[in-house]
Amino acid sequence: MNPLRRQLSALLAASCALYGITPMAMAQTVPSQAPIKLIVPFTPGTGIDLIARTLGPKLAQRLNRPVVVENRVGASGNIGTEAVVRAAPDGNTLLVSVNTLVMNRALFPGIGFDPVKDLTPISQTSWGQLLLVTHPKSGYKTAGELVETARKQPGQINYASPGVGTPHHLSMELFKNTAKVFLTHIPYRGTGPAVTDLLGGQVDVMFLPIHVALAHIRTGRLVALGIGSDKRHPLLPDLPTLSEAKAGSVNVGMWFGVFAPKGTPADLIHLYNSEINLLLAGEDVKKAFVSQGMDPLGGTPQAFGQLVERDAERWAKLIKDQGIKAE
Repeated sequence: MNPLRRQLSALLAASCALYGITPMAMAQTVPSQAPIKLIVPFTPGTGIDLIARTLGPKLAQRLNRPVVVENRVGASGNIGTEAVVRAAPDGNTLLVSVNTLVMNRALFPGIGFDPVKDLTPISQTSWGQLLLVTHPKSGYKTAGELVETARKQPGQINYASPGVGTPHHLSMELFKNTAKVFLTHIPYRGTGPAVTDLLGGQVDVMFLPIHVALAHIRTGRLVALGIGSDKRHPLLPDLPTLSEAKAGSVNVGMWFGVFAPKGTPADLIHLYNSEINLLLAGEDVKKAFVSQGMDPLGGTPQAFGQLVERDAERWAKLIKDQGIKAE
């Protein structure tokens, strides 16, 4: 038996002992060479896609099984999410997602499944931060200047998002709520066209993940006004948080993580959790994530599940209070 298979066997045996699962039952839940499919519910090039394509090959090596990344795009991520919810709970189909998952729960109550109850958390993989950015022609240098102008001219400033219900959209709604300002929402179909119009000055401001905004900030094509976090980021140490800028209390960190269909055996959940956490501790994975503005962070399935539930309640309240409807 090669070293990888020996290690896998040892991990499986430990899980058997911990959860009282017989080796025969374990053998039935782990197909020897069946490929693992990582479903990404958004387009290639997104932060979620980067996570899947960074971890996928390494997970394949660790488990000695093929791992395939598949982008299932559409309906604000609901198409890819539903594909995993409806998949057999055999450990062969997993979801790599972001906190859009819980936002969709409140925005699309009629989708026919519950993205919180119908999925089993495996592990958080990372945190990502959102930056409030504008184009140089706007003239804003700080978040405080933006807020001051917005208070004097309600609705005159507009903001872009990749669509209703995205973290970019709801983060701005939280910003508006806490800063006591009104900005007009211009929803787009995806991040690409929204960023294109922001760079061209057709829209005034938007929230963008660091990995999307950073290159444009460094070339001077975008101006960073603040970070929607409770602390500054090492990639932009001079950029204040929105709270520091006295521009509302906005902590809109984006969590990323991996899920399985409800009913997936506990031994598989804990096996995948252990393997993902080992990969997240690797220097090469850390470097890949940090370079894109994502902070690697693993943990237990239970801790991740609690985070998902808390976040679901938080965004559901905002969506209800602000009367936000999916379009």
